[in-house]
Amino acid sequence: MPNDINRLSRRLAQSPLVTDYDFWRALRDLNDEIYALAKRAEPVPIEILRLRATLRRERAARLQPID
Repeated sequence: MPNDINRLSRRLAQSPLVTDYDFWRALRDLNDEIYALAKRAEPVPIEILRLRATLRRERAARLQPID
């Protein structure tokens, strides 16, 4: 599972069709889902946390200027 998430996020980060807004929106949706789960006192699946961490890392890498 983590390899699939990493592969997907790298592909998204390198895709010219995916905008910075798309990354921001995906992160926002994940954060909203995590908040809703926590508010209902339900466990947060580790896959969601991994996906959020991966998207954050790839978004940060995408925003770095290329020398």
